[in-house]
Amino acid sequence: MAYGFLDIALTPSVRAAQAAMGSDAFWRDFKGHRAFDRFTEREAAFITERDSFYMATVSETGWPYVQHRGGPRGFLKRLDERTLAFLDYRGNRQYISAGNVAANDRACLFLMDYAQRARLKIYVRAEVLALDFDPDLTRRLTEPAYRAKPERIFRLHLESFDWNCSQHITPRYTEEEVSQAVQPLRERLQAVKSEVERLRGRTSNDG
Repeated sequence: MAYGFLDIALTPSVRAAQAAMGSDAFWRDFKGHRAFDRFTEREAAFITERDSFYMATVSETGWPYVQHRGGPRGFLKRLDERTLAFLDYRGNRQYISAGNVAANDRACLFLMDYAQRARLKIYVRAEVLALDFDPDLTRRLTEPAYRAKPERIFRLHLESFDWNCSQHITPRYTEEEVSQAVQPLRERLQAVKSEVERLRGRTSNDG
């Protein structure tokens, strides 16, 4: 049987917390789709549209670390139905995520679409590769127009994923999304201005 997200997430202590809150029966008898072992076209389309995500890793001392990863839209790429990869661009040069993955390859990705109030959680096994490890892969991941300096590749092997409900997600919009939304207003305003100028010109001629 393919692992579902809950098969990984529901540890004994999580189940105890559910029991304490009275929700254990619901999840114990959960009949939803559980074969989240490969990305479908729905996940592929969602991933392609993202220009950032959050990645959680765990240190050798047991502390979690959440890192924001950003780049041009689509920089997180689906290599196949069970594999993702992205170029890791130079940041503050602390290398905490890279170090954590070297000791423990478990990671969790959190992908957000605030405008559509959607979020995708992904459990993966992560590996860090040098840029010259696979030149074809590096070329596939490279975005020539993006000027940041890549330092390494993260290749991510899917364990499972799950979609969250939209509760409590406040809609937020990128500059591009706002620009697209107000473009009809700009066009209408320009049309009104042109009409005003036309009427003024006609009034002047009539005078």
